[in-house]
Amino acid sequence: MTYLLFFIFGLAPSIIWLLFFLRKDVHPEPKGMVLKIFFYGVLITLPAIFIERGIFERFTELKLSPILYIFFGIALVEEILKYLVVREKVVSDPEFDEPLDAMLYMIISALGFAALENLLFFFSPEIFLLPFKEILVLVSFRFITATFLHALCSGLVGYFLAQSFFEIKNRFRLITTGLGIAIILHGLYNFSIMMMEGALRFLIPVIILISLAFVISLGFKKLEKMKSICKIKYNGYFF
Repeated sequence: MTYLLFFIFGLAPSIIWLLFFLRKDVHPEPKGMVLKIFFYGVLITLPAIFIERGIFERFTELKLSPILYIFFGIALVEEILKYLVVREKVVSDPEFDEPLDAMLYMIISALGFAALENLLFFFSPEIFLLPFKEILVLVSFRFITATFLHALCSGLVGYFLAQSFFEIKNRFRLITTGLGIAIILHGLYNFSIMMMEGALRFLIPVIILISLAFVISLGFKKLEKMKSICKIKYNGYFF
């Protein structure tokens, strides 16, 4: 029973956010495609873990700053892998025919990634020793922080990806800009909660989450008004 409960706790944040963001789409995506990208988001977490561990060991050998690892060993790896799921598994699919789909599928990929990340967190040995009330607090905390951050950062990349379909000559620049901003914000969020002390440890993540949520909301509204991308998305260089 305990294992089932922890499994539910691990999945709940991602599922709740997934249902929330799916309601943003006036033309619902096929359930099969949604599950497929969510599943691939889950799978991509595994290579992320090994890559991050490898980079950590290398950075330790070279005695590089932990700050560099936070940005280049964690944030960069995770944001690029979540993006690659969408680039490889969605963009060439006929169902990918609206600008809004870019943001939505990036968020779905991110929520799949966060789901396994949460499961690994809740099945760590030390969690089993905590009182039930503290576990509920952790579930709530990850719902409004880590899981939400993954969704928002990937949603931002999705917005730039959608824009790139209409600006073929600037496609590479737009996508790398979106990834760059997401990596910086993701890294800054991790840096603040891992390295900072006092009020800034909580203030910076709150500012990042609120700002990203506002930008993503505006992005959804803007992309809803844009025309179909099905006839132009394959033209030009794609990163």
